[in-house]
This record gives sequence, structure tokens and C-alpha cells, in this order.
Amino acid sequence: MKKPEFFVTPGYGEYMLNTLHYSQAVRIDDRVEISGQGGWDDDLQIPELIADEIAQAFRNIERTLATAGAGWEHVIHVNSYHVGGFPPEVNDVMVKLFRHYMPDRAPIWTELGVAALALPTMRIEIRVTAIVP
Repeated sequence: MKKPEFFVTPGYGEYMLNTLHYSQAVRIDDRVEISGQGGWDDDLQIPELIADEIAQAFRNIERTLATAGAGWEHVIHVNSYHVGGFPPEVNDVMVKLFRHYMPDRAPIWTELGVAALALPTMRIEIRVTAIVP
């Protein structure tokens, strides 16, 4: 087994590393694990609409996976954490984006309701595992 290699997403990831002392991704051999990604922009602002927040979280996952040499096509496992329950719009948007980013695969998925996330305005955080052949 190789030594773990850590990665930082340019922009918000640099802030997280410098302020909170954690990396956004780690790769060991062919396995990539990422830290939970929220729907924030590089200034840690969260969109007002939940659908926009979820879409931004998916884009942040894509950015973070890329830092470790992976992409959505390598994702095998998704955990999503939700504040405020699961109104139909939440699952509708999640499934739409799964089909968009992973049209040829259906990863395993665990969806959890939580009381709060790291930023007071966050309603979703998503973390994935990828295997890069």
C-alpha cells in the first residue's frame, strides 16, 4: 500500500486547510475519499434555493475529485447529510444530478437527516468514495 496523498481544492479548500487544518481529499492507491462538500462558493456563500445548493455541492464534488485524479465516473459510494428533512424536491434534485453526473452507474447511497451542518445556512453536505482504475 502506498502512502496516503492529500489534496486541497483550489479556493475554498485552501481556506479550510489554513483555517480548520483539514484536506478535501485523500488518495491511497486506487481509492479516493473526499471530505463532505457543501453547496458553497469560494467565499463560503450558500445559495438561497435548496436546488441550487445541491447543484453547487455536486460541482464542488467534481472539483475536489479532480484534484485527486478522479471524476464522477469513478464514484461508487455517496453519503448525503440533510438539514430540514426530505421534501420531495430534495430527492428529485439528488436523483436528477445522479443521473446527470453518473449516467452509466448507480452508486450505493446513504441519506441521513441531521440537526445541523458546519455553516449555519447549510442544508446539505455530500461525501463520496471513488475507485480509479
